[in-house]
Parts: sequence; C-alpha cells; structure tokens
Amino acid sequence: MKPSLFTHTLGYPRIGEKRELKKATEAYWHGRLSLAELERVGQTLRRQNWLAQQRAGLDLIPSNDFSFYDQMLDLTCLVGNVPRRFGWAGDQVDLDTRFAIARGVRQAGAVHSPACPCGAEHGGAAASASEMTKWFDTNYHYIVPEFQADTCFRLSSTKIFDEFSEALALGIKTKPVLIGPVTYLTLGKVSDPASGHFQRLDLLERLLPVYIQVLQKLAALGAEWVQLDEPICSLDLSVEQRAALTSAYATLTTSAPGLKLLVANYFGGLGDNLTTFLNLPVHTLHIDLTRAPEELDTLVRELPRAKSLSLGVVDGRNIWRNNFAATLPLIEKAVAILGPERVLLAPSCSLQHVPLTLRQETKIDAEFKSWLAFAEEKLAEVTTLRDLVAGTANPDLFPTNQSAAKSRKTSPRIHRPAVRDRLARAVSSDFQRISVFPARQAKQRARLHLPLFPTTTIGSFPQTPEVRAARAKWKKGELSTGDYESFLERETTACVRFQEETGLDLLVHGEFERNDMVEYFGEQLDGYAFTENGWVQSYGSRYVKPPVIYGDVARRHPMTVRWSRFAQSLTRQPMKGMLSGPITMLQWSFVRDDQSRRDTAWQIALALRDEVRDLEAVGIVAIQIDEPALREGLPLRRRDWPHYLDWAVDAFRLTAAGVRDDTQIHTHMCYAEFNDIIEAIARLDADVITIETSRSNMELLQAFVDFRYPNEIGPGVYDIHSPRIPSVGEMENLMNKAAQVLPLANLWVNPDCGLKTRGWAEVKPALVNLVQCARTLRQSYATRTEGLPKPASA
Repeated sequence: MKPSLFTHTLGYPRIGEKRELKKATEAYWHGRLSLAELERVGQTLRRQNWLAQQRAGLDLIPSNDFSFYDQMLDLTCLVGNVPRRFGWAGDQVDLDTRFAIARGVRQAGAVHSPACPCGAEHGGAAASASEMTKWFDTNYHYIVPEFQADTCFRLSSTKIFDEFSEALALGIKTKPVLIGPVTYLTLGKVSDPASGHFQRLDLLERLLPVYIQVLQKLAALGAEWVQLDEPICSLDLSVEQRAALTSAYATLTTSAPGLKLLVANYFGGLGDNLTTFLNLPVHTLHIDLTRAPEELDTLVRELPRAKSLSLGVVDGRNIWRNNFAATLPLIEKAVAILGPERVLLAPSCSLQHVPLTLRQETKIDAEFKSWLAFAEEKLAEVTTLRDLVAGTANPDLFPTNQSAAKSRKTSPRIHRPAVRDRLARAVSSDFQRISVFPARQAKQRARLHLPLFPTTTIGSFPQTPEVRAARAKWKKGELSTGDYESFLERETTACVRFQEETGLDLLVHGEFERNDMVEYFGEQLDGYAFTENGWVQSYGSRYVKPPVIYGDVARRHPMTVRWSRFAQSLTRQPMKGMLSGPITMLQWSFVRDDQSRRDTAWQIALALRDEVRDLEAVGIVAIQIDEPALREGLPLRRRDWPHYLDWAVDAFRLTAAGVRDDTQIHTHMCYAEFNDIIEAIARLDADVITIETSRSNMELLQAFVDFRYPNEIGPGVYDIHSPRIPSVGEMENLMNKAAQVLPLANLWVNPDCGLKTRGWAEVKPALVNLVQCARTLRQSYATRTEGLPKPASA
C-alpha cells in the first residue's frame, strides 16, 4: 500500500442547499430579519460546510471562504479600504457598511458613521455603489476595490479570525483563505483622476503590513496553513507585477515563519509567469491542471526541493464527472518525481462556481446524472483519486467511473447528425447583413419614426412575487396552462400600458414568462438539460441556475414569437423582440467539453437565427440579441484573444444576419471593459448597442469615443443593480457627457441592464425620470442640426 496523499479544498459554495443565504440576506435588507438572525444563518451555513468537507475525508478545510456578499469586498473591509463617500469612521467595518459599498444604500434603521469629508449623504441616504465586474472569465461578479494616491490601509475587520476560531471550536483547524495582495491591487481601480501617474502597485508597501498582522494573528490563534489566491498568475503580467509577487511573498514568508503559506493560481496556465511562480518563497504552490495539464512536466521537473505542489485535478468550474483514467496518470507522474510527501490533491479552484449537491436532483435520469459531479461529489472525487493512488479505494469505484465516461462518449442523445450537417453547410453570406450600416440606418429611421434621444429599456420588467408564485404553481400543476397564460397576458398588458403612459419610445413585452435569460431558451432547445437546484452565485444575493449543454443544439419550435406578437398587438408603438445571444447562452451554461466551444456556439447561433427570422416575419421591427458575456468569454491570455473573438463575433453575425435592412438589430452588454475589444464589438455590426455606464460615470463610454464607434449606442444611465432611484439631473449629466463626444443622432437613453430584479416601486419613478431626461435633452439640443435624424421623407 502506497502512502496517502494530502487533500484539501480551495473554497466551498456558501449559498446553502436551499439558498438560505439569499433568503436571509434579502430578508435583512427588507427589515424582516435582524442582524443577529442574519449572522446566525451565516454561522449555520459555515458549520454545515465545514462538517460536510470533514465527512468527505478532506485533510485541510478552508475558512474565510464564506461571504455575505463577495470575497473581494470582504478583503477591502479587512484592510480598511472603504471609499470615503460611505462615511466610514475608521473603526471596525460592519456588515451594513459592506452592503452599502456593494449596493449603494444602507439597511434601514442601522447605526451609521458621521458624514465623510467628501460631502456625500449618509445615515440611510444613498451613495454610489462601487463598481462590479466579472471575476476573470467566470460569471461571478466581484466588487472592484478603489484606490487613490493617498490610500492607507489598516486592519479593520475580525471576520477572518472569528471564522477560524468558530471552526476550531468544532474541532476543525481550518486553512484561512485570502485574496493575495498583488491580485487585490491588480484587480482594483484608481478612483481619483487627480492621482496622475499613480500606479496601484505603489500601494504594496502600505498594504503588506496589514497582511503581516493578519498572518501573525492567525498563527497566534493556532493556524498552521494560510491560502493566498493569486490567480493573476494566469494573466499576462508585467515585469513590475512579477517583481511585486516576488517581493510580497519574501516579506510575508519571513513575517510568519511558523505558517505554511499556500499560494494558489487557477483558471489557466502559468505560461511565462511559471518561473516567477515556482520561485515564490512559500511552502506550497497550487496549479490548475484542468486548464493547463501540459505544464505539469515542467513544474515537477523545476519545482524547488523545499516546496510542495498542490494539483488541481478536479474541475471546479464545470459539472462533468472526472474521468479517472485521464487524471490518474497526471497524479502518478507527479508522485513518481516529487514523492507523495510533496504532492497535494484538490479541486482546480474554489467550488463556489458549481452547484452544491446532486442529492436534491430527483428528476434527472440515471444515465445523465452519472455524467455529473457538483461540489459535494467533487469532494468525493478528490478523496477517491487519493485512495486510487494509494491502492486503498473501493474496487468498484474505478469501473463505475469508466462506465459513466463511456456512456457519455457514445450516447445517441448527444450526437445529432442533422445539426452537424447544417453547420457544415454555413457559407460566408450567412454571416453578413444585406447592406452596410448607414444604408440600414436610413431605412430603419424611415420605418421606426423615433425622436432624437429615443428611449427604451433592456428588456425585462420586475419579476414580482406574484409572477414567481404563478410560475411555480404552473410548474407544479396547481395552475392550468390556460390560466397561467391569461395571467401572463394581464401582466404583459399592464407593462405595455405603463410604457405607453410613461412615454417610452421603443417598447418591450416585459418577459414575465421567462425564469432566466438563458434557462428560458435552453428549456426549448435540444441539447440542453436542467437541474432542479443547481444554483450558483452570480453576485450578492443574485443566484443563477445555469443550464447544462450536453449535446448538439437545435430549436424545436418558436420560443418567443407568441409573447412578442401578443405585445405588439396591444400598441401602435414599435415593439422590440428579446433574445439571449449565442455567446451568452454558451458562457452562462455549463458547457460540454467533448467538442470545441466554437462549434457549440455556432449550433446555438443557427437555432437563434431561426427565431430572429420568425420574429421579423410576424412584424417585430427591432430585435435585441443580448451578449453581456462576450467579453467574459475572452481567454485569459491576449495571444488567444483573436481566435476567440473571430468565432464569437461570427456566432453573433450568424444569429442576426438573416433579416432585412429595415429590421433594427440591438445588442446589450454590461459590466465589462470595452476598450480592449472595441474593434470586435464594432464587427458585430449591431445597429444599436446598449451598455452599462452609470456606475462607471460614463468611463466605459470612452472606448467607443476613441474608436469612433460608427453605429448607434445607448449608454445606460440608470444603475439597476442598486435600489437607488436616480434623479433626472443625474441621468441628464451622464447623457450630456455622452452628447459632447458622440453624434446626437446615434444616442439612446436607457437603463444599464434589465429590470427583472428590481421592484415596481423603484422602476416606475426611475423610468419616469429617464423619459423626462430624454425630453429635457431634446429641448436642450433642439437648436443643433448636426447629426440629427433626417425626416422620414428624406
């Protein structure tokens, strides 16, 4: 019998089997739960997670991976980097302040700090929430840290210590987890334009003393291991960033010599950062072998003798069962060269990116279920791989695993020759609109008759408790299909009437029939499967249940035509059809790994192309194809961007290109840096693009200005991810910034995202203000003639 390998996890889902965290957090925000009750829910979830990992047989279990909102936000609070506008007094950062940074509002009735020097309103009043953006190439959003030239840091939270002690009281000595200092600084933003040429890494010397305090205090509490995540090692790094990594860990290691520091990289290979990573002066290095198995030979050959290597061999980003036959040779190679005492086994990254457990999935058939592994099952995979290497595993486990792998490879439910044949027949003309944009724009203006600064929304309207309850009853068979559709017709009618009364120009039907912008479509496509409880966190209390793309994708029947046609029948104003784009359908699903992502995306595009044509055929004059995930899908290394962007842009064009010139194609993107992919965005050739600009104060618009973006653009002026109701003046100020740098005739006025997650009490006054903003702008710019829409008769 061989020695057993050491096992651990990098993080675990914090949301609870029944989404307890979401429910408790939202109840607290609405005043239905006290702070003490919310804290007890968090404590219960942490205890459940630690004990589940202990039962699974893991040797080392993480702590501080739990968060009420976001781990980057928690680190911001730990090091006392609270933006001044939130009026923090400089003491311990409380939970209400965390929520205020993330949401822009405080919990009603909370005790607040005095007004801050910046003059922002506090004590329950709103302040602009910090920006939110995607965590690498995942669909998880983090709260972006803000830095200034005079930013100082101080230890300002006891969360990491409290949770370590909490686990210790259960008899579990955990491995506290922190975002590493260089990743933290790299992923933040300079929030003060007056800072000039100030660089974020200039703050490293001020930040490290707080990390040292944290490490020393953890050691005093009895910690033996601390995990520091530096996933920027999968990115293109500068010489300065590599030097910062080296100097930071030289400092941290000597400050707490009794601790075993584990530095974790994930989401990609190390590439030209490999030497820097290998030479970090720490006890253990973690690598993601599911993304870069080809680097293993170099790593085991060049790993310094004093270090151990943690192998991320179980995919923490996807839900497919591990193929032991493919994984075991990698582990055995590392053990043969390094010895079992220097090899650790783990998932590739935190398991927060996958659902919690398959135990509650009662409606999935046995064959399909055998192909899957959620977080709980991935724990078992780690320990089983350990036991297989040691020769102590149950003899039935390997054959069972291989039987499932064979079933998935050969199942006829996966492979559809007709879908593959259609894709093979695609030709260049399938990817091109009939005419160039200026010719299309003239025809669309003649058909739509929209005013200067036309108004629209991004598509969805509030999914009220009544809407969700009706859908739940219908799915359970407690409400007939006829009664459910009558309910939806009433909601749609009310939504259309509200838009007419408010004065919006291009209307939408509200999407009350849709549960999720990806799931709704996936339910009507072959090749997609769905879970009952496969929830993952997207941001804060926003959870999603990603579909599973397991096979070739094809449309069975029209998916949106019934509701768009019904809504159009209610009004003479133009109606916009709403679709999720192929890249978003791909990126926000758990995607099959047995063919290229390009082929899967193009299969989806062909299915959506049929839907676009059907919408046009019933008289829908504008069709929005949302692609908020376009940038999110970028490979982490720039050298890989051109290939991805080529096939991603082509997927959108394949979806949209089959319509007439006078049918207006819209797209929508949010919470992404656009400057580095602006050329690809232009190549989408959408007639109108709507983007997020409210939280960034129009900063994201600059990419479109610098590029001289030729088509129409709607810079979002209403931040729907905050419950704040923006004033007419706020929106007008943002639009004036846009009007100074873009042609007036190309500007739209709209929110920055869909309104599904907001309540009508917020949406109605906000949209009234938005329409008034547009009317004010029309009056202000009425005397200008350059760039104005031509009359329809021109």
